[in-house]
Amino acid sequence: MTTGGRAPVHMRINKGLVRLVKSAFDKGKVVAAICHGAQMLIEADIIRGKRATCWYSVATDLKNAGGIYEDQPVVVDGNLVTSRFPADLPHFCRKTIELLKSK
Repeated sequence: MTTGGRAPVHMRINKGLVRLVKSAFDKGKVVAAICHGAQMLIEADIIRGKRATCWYSVATDLKNAGGIYEDQPVVVDGNLVTSRFPADLPHFCRKTIELLKSK
């Protein structure tokens, strides 16, 4: 799971963390990101062609990376779960748990 806030700004420059996210995604593991967490998805180059949501100021970056931005409380595309901001946590947690249980 990739957190939101300012953490992804620091996490995305750590090559090991980026490889971890990409590897998990490539193996079909559930990858969940909320708020600014989409920056890790962009850095790992796993957002291209995927439907996702994020904090509004990251939406342009998501689209520029080839993602399909949707302004929804939670978006699930395959093994990817994304949400916009903390108020979406109930939706985000519910969908993430559902997806984890189905794997």
